[in-house]
Amino acid sequence: MPHIHDKIDFTVEVFIVYNNKVLLRKHDKYKIWLSIGGHIELEDDPNEAAIREVKEEVGLDIELYSPVNIPNPSDKNYKELIPPIYLNRHRINDNHEHVTLVYFAKSFSDELKLSDKEITEECKWFSKEELDNEELKDNVRFYANEALILLS
Repeated sequence: MPHIHDKIDFTVEVFIVYNNKVLLRKHDKYKIWLSIGGHIELEDDPNEAAIREVKEEVGLDIELYSPVNIPNPSDKNYKELIPPIYLNRHRINDNHEHVTLVYFAKSFSDELKLSDKEITEECKWFSKEELDNEELKDNVRFYANEALILLS
């Protein structure tokens, strides 16, 4: 997907929970377990990007978790968005960074339909115990465990 800017992009990542397990995807380039996600495109708001990326990458329909009640305004030119649970900024390489909006979501199924456009080496639903025994980046382990606590 195209970058919006050479130096920095806004991205989303979604930790999806179904039946007391959280979904992680082995990143094709970095060979590490990460959540599902990607770049926020110019035509997307962050909620739309999160839902789109999940649908594109693993074919799941999800419901984003909201820690607050979102009002439904009558103004058709105004839309309240579900806020991210976490927000971080991290370096991708010497010249590029991501500001990432982290969402939690529930899935209505655990049946994945992997994209033929994206290379996915492996996707797996992890239980709490499996997360504890897997080699993961600290932030991925933290977010995945938090998603399980909130949505299981």
